[in-house]
Amino acid sequence: MNTPEKKRALMRKTLKYAGIVVGALVIVVGSYAGYLVYKANHAITLMAGDEPAPSPSPSATASGDQQEDADYASDSTLIKKPVTFLLAGIDNREGSGGTLNTDVLMLGSLNPVTNSASLISLPRDLQLKPEDLGAHKANYYYAYFYNKDKDTAMENTKEFYSDLFDFPIDYMIMINFDGLRKLVDAVGGVDIDVDMDMRYVDNADGTDIDLKKGYQHLDGAKALDFVRYRKSNRGTAESSDIARNARQQQVLNQLTDKLASFQGMLQWGKVLDLLGKNVQTDIPESILRDYIYNVKDMKPDTLNVLPLESRWESPYIIVKEDDLEQALDALRAEAGIHEPSDLKLADVVGTDPAPDPDDAR
Repeated sequence: MNTPEKKRALMRKTLKYAGIVVGALVIVVGSYAGYLVYKANHAITLMAGDEPAPSPSPSATASGDQQEDADYASDSTLIKKPVTFLLAGIDNREGSGGTLNTDVLMLGSLNPVTNSASLISLPRDLQLKPEDLGAHKANYYYAYFYNKDKDTAMENTKEFYSDLFDFPIDYMIMINFDGLRKLVDAVGGVDIDVDMDMRYVDNADGTDIDLKKGYQHLDGAKALDFVRYRKSNRGTAESSDIARNARQQQVLNQLTDKLASFQGMLQWGKVLDLLGKNVQTDIPESILRDYIYNVKDMKPDTLNVLPLESRWESPYIIVKEDDLEQALDALRAEAGIHEPSDLKLADVVGTDPAPDPDDAR
């Protein structure tokens, strides 16, 4: 018979075991949360530049905005400073031949004060004509600097494009194509309006692009096919570099929207782990951490994609001089850089000249 004393003893025993279980769960959950924080911090460390503290940005210096380094010390000041960047996508997937060509190149300005950003997609086959390195396609130069010295490749590439376009670049961000595939999967895929039928097969690197025109949900592999598609060997139409650049921007917008919706370390943990393995940047670690954890505030309400009219002149893409000049001016204005540039674009880029006003008379 269960006497009151036995019942109370049983209750105490049950509560003791429950307390042990709850305590164990708290320890496990706390340890896992700590592990996620550690993983996140480790991923950010892997991605980031190793500078101990930020210096004034080239864009701020160029605009005469000499803010103190302390402006970066808190989120409230960090997200109010214009930033310029070079974004590069590198194809070093298995089967790609180990190339380091930058098949995606975007110049951008982000102005958190106006909550807006401007972006130029540079065609990978754009002819560049730097005086000291000779004429090559735009996707050549990072690989060139990497083969000379991998430790300084990012800095030299950033300096190269800054000087070439008379556009001071604060930071460079690089992501490899396989990392893009994994990132799309990690955020649950993207909803994309595929602009055309796409069919291309390359048995050498395992490429098998097979997409139908129309609005659809794409996983990482399909999203990568969508942004890479240029030509067909299975009867579908070829894509222009302009259309390809627009597709890259469409996927980038979707990814930014999804990341901005993330809340808490449970959602960020896996993504940051992927980014740590597939992204490199020279953004100092403290600034990068603030950017990532404030991505919702950093995401611009307005993205101004600056088009470049171009044509194919084998083996290069040639752009319209007026378009490129106006696009670079828009990037400078977004970053608060108001000094006029005396750069003659035709000297360093393959361009079709602006029309002579006298010809219109």
